[in-house]
Amino acid sequence: MKHILVFLSAFAALTAGAQAAQTTTTAASKPLGGKHDNNAPINVSSDSFQADLNAKTGIYSGNVIVEQGDTKLRANQVRVSTVNGKADKVYASGNVVVDSPQSGTATGDSGVYSVGPRVVVMTGNVVLKKGKDVMRGAQLTVNLATGQATLGGGSKAQGHPGGRVQGVFTPNSQTQ
Repeated sequence: MKHILVFLSAFAALTAGAQAAQTTTTAASKPLGGKHDNNAPINVSSDSFQADLNAKTGIYSGNVIVEQGDTKLRANQVRVSTVNGKADKVYASGNVVVDSPQSGTATGDSGVYSVGPRVVVMTGNVVLKKGKDVMRGAQLTVNLATGQATLGGGSKAQGHPGGRVQGVFTPNSQTQ
């Protein structure tokens, strides 16, 4: 579970910083159990960017890549909503992948980072991998302020067999 929290905190730091020009600090100031550098430059690239000043949103679209240090977020689209000129919520959608060499890979259909409460929610075929260890579910919620995480199985209607969480853990694997 420690590895899952590390790369989710890295996801939160990346997504919070996706609009680094709007704020000088990220909301996830201290990753859980990891050494993610929240002060490292955040690089964002995409096929296009669109800002809506009235709605106070910015949307990166097409092959979005957000990198900070050795952690990378990829998605089809990343939308950032702001309040008072600072990032409020960050929405990543379409083939969301968060990679970190020290903590593994998290994938899902979408992810939302709520900056104020420091809560990350990944939904839709969530898969967490670290080495040979794998966990699967429908929704992952991580509260970065408290360090609490919940992986839910979803329902049969959502395409999840029996609405259950699945995990495969390999003893003595190199997943420190």
